[in-house]
Amino acid sequence: MGRSYFVDEAVEEYLGGLQAAPGSCVTGLLAGQSSPQRDFVVLAVQTPHRESEGQPKASKGVSPLDDIDVEWVTEHAKQVSRMLPGGLCILGLFLVTPPELSKDAQNALKRLIFAMDKYITKGRLWELSEEDVTDRVTLHICSKTKKLVCKSFDVKDPKSSAKPADWKYQTGVSSSWPMLTCSVEVDLQIPVTGSSSDNTDKCMKDGLRRWAKQIEAACCLINGRQALDDSEFISGQKKNPKTTNRQTLPARIIVSDEQSELDERSSALVQVCSGSMKVRGVVHCRAYIHNNKPKARHAAQAIKRDIINTVCSRVEMFLEDLLINEGSQKGLCSGQQALPRRVFAPMPISGLSVCDYMFPDESTADVAERLKEMLDCETPEEGIDTSLESNQLFSAVSGSEITNSRDDDSNKHVISEIQDGTPKIQKAPQYYAGVAVAAAIALLATATSLLYFS
Repeated sequence: MGRSYFVDEAVEEYLGGLQAAPGSCVTGLLAGQSSPQRDFVVLAVQTPHRESEGQPKASKGVSPLDDIDVEWVTEHAKQVSRMLPGGLCILGLFLVTPPELSKDAQNALKRLIFAMDKYITKGRLWELSEEDVTDRVTLHICSKTKKLVCKSFDVKDPKSSAKPADWKYQTGVSSSWPMLTCSVEVDLQIPVTGSSSDNTDKCMKDGLRRWAKQIEAACCLINGRQALDDSEFISGQKKNPKTTNRQTLPARIIVSDEQSELDERSSALVQVCSGSMKVRGVVHCRAYIHNNKPKARHAAQAIKRDIINTVCSRVEMFLEDLLINEGSQKGLCSGQQALPRRVFAPMPISGLSVCDYMFPDESTADVAERLKEMLDCETPEEGIDTSLESNQLFSAVSGSEITNSRDDDSNKHVISEIQDGTPKIQKAPQYYAGVAVAAAIALLATATSLLYFS
């Protein structure tokens, strides 16, 4: 028996409105949340039109399916995956074709689904667990008859064949999913060897990968209780598709210097560096948890992965912006530069939030425009929440230096209270610590290094 996909009625309405003109097709993404027993689809969005430079590309083959821009479909998937909070991910793809193209649709979908998954997981810093679902869904829709053909592929197996899957529409699939929230102060210093953009990118990913392992192995408290076992995430919670009440639960992460996954023997490392880079500031994280009997450790995993994803995404965006605006030959600039802030906007009907990243020289109008392009939804500017983050700073120190560090403590984390404020470019960062927090630092400085979420 194949996997079951429970799909929000908003997705049914959206897909029903898509039409493929004769001799053409429409591609798009399906997003939601997986569980061991079933998947939940809460968002569908068609691939936006790609603005071509110069002359339009010539047709590659006799069928419009041969002309699908795989590179653009996968890039769209990557951009949308950055916009999804914890717990949500790209579950698969849909393809709308006229009847005459239905016969070859499955081959096109298989080619797209494997290319998409390979591209969006290439830079992932967290490790898959044994329970992670690796099946991805493909949905073919005939634009004339509206007939649906749902299949799934195991993307971890390149030779995987299509398996039948159930596609079931429901009302309010995600309306009662609880939401975890936390705000994190990050203070990372990463040595950089060489001055080329390739070296910078590699050094940043290596440094972030070490930090990500600490987050994955950290202790997670949800609503004041440790979340690491197979106990029910929220005991006594009743599933009611008609309710719109959503629980919001605070999460905290405690990172110790003596974590079990970092107990490998390490030696002092003397490293010649051309500079070092700091990622420092407060990031807001959130995750949604399905209500199909989730375990406490699944909830902890979702919020941890959102922490890792949002920091990694911002560093990637900064490096991409550096290449575009400064050129790869210039390398890093000394001083402090602002990383983009994470802002949130509600999805239509479902009530779940999506996010975007706003650079200091951008406005909510720019965010609304990206949401329209990437997610095909109208978002009023006043509905975009920009108040959750501040003090996002990126620091690059030029010049050759020697760093003497140990693998297990090269990344330091600071406890502090979160203060509101608007980050400025080329301005020294300001940090605040309350008396109680400062006392906690003094008591814990010799024993542990903590990330404090509130």
